[in-house]
Amino acid sequence: MRLDGFGLFVNDMGAMIRFYRDVLGFEIQESEQTSNVYLVKDGTLFLLYGRKDFENMTSKKYEYVKGLNGHSEIALYVDTFEEVDLEYEKAIRNGATSVLEPTTEPWGQRTCFIADPEGNLIEIGSWNKSFETKDKR
Repeated sequence: MRLDGFGLFVNDMGAMIRFYRDVLGFEIQESEQTSNVYLVKDGTLFLLYGRKDFENMTSKKYEYVKGLNGHSEIALYVDTFEEVDLEYEKAIRNGATSVLEPTTEPWGQRTCFIADPEGNLIEIGSWNKSFETKDKR
């Protein structure tokens, strides 16, 4: 098996589409009234799926975290430390919630955390190398 992508089960599809499209720059074409956003971002499947629609499909009721969701994160990469700071400031200016301001960690990564409108954590980080070379030793 291969990891194909990831998805978020969302309560307010319109707010989430606006956030990922307008704040983070994802190329979402669906209307805000859709029940399912399916797109590929940088070669990875990204899915927004309405919670009620998923519950109807599976005939089950689920529990959802309120506030900041510490169960997972979405990691976004930029090539330089400067871009971490710029993308963080841009996201906050456009309505993201600040969780951790940009900082350079002892292991050499510059990182920050924001949250989307439903509290999902998003990391913006860099090793000050291009994406293609960041994992090469």
